[in-house]
Amino acid sequence: MTDSELDAVYTRLCKTMTQLGENNAQLFLARFAMLAIDRLGNSEVAQQLIDAAAEDMTSAASH
Repeated sequence: MTDSELDAVYTRLCKTMTQLGENNAQLFLARFAMLAIDRLGNSEVAQQLIDAAAEDMTSAASH
């Protein structure tokens, strides 16, 4: 995926979350994650991505 394709996908993700509203954003992200994990089809890679996404967030949440 090129940088411009990645930017387009991220922009669409953000716009979709905005359209769905704050109340539905968490459910949307959870559903999107499950669909992406299923499409990825690799448990080890999925777990590595979960760890990478959570990196530094636990310390930020405690502040």
